Amino acid sequence: MAELLTDDQIDQAIRDHLPLWKFADNGLVRSVKRETFLDGIRLVATVAQLAESMNHHPDIDIRYTTITFRVSSHDAGGITEDDLVLARHIDTAAG
Repeated sequence: MAELLTDDQIDQAIRDHLPLWKFADNGLVRSVKRETFLDGIRLVATVAQLAESMNHHPDIDIRYTTITFRVSSHDAGGITEDDLVLARHIDTAAG
């Protein structure tokens, strides 16, 4: 099992590398707005492929043109390095 990050490590990662994310409810959360519903679905499909290749899957909420991603390591009970990596991949996919 991956090692949990401390609150200080999470805060620093958000400050230094993930400024569009927030730490809430024991996970990293980011919402992305797309021009159209289908643009949002395409983003979800891209993130799904990335997540599958990592075997590390985010929670995804689709609300018309707003997609909200939540990453955490459920088996570890919080945020691990895997979550930071996935969040950075999501940032790249979201542009």
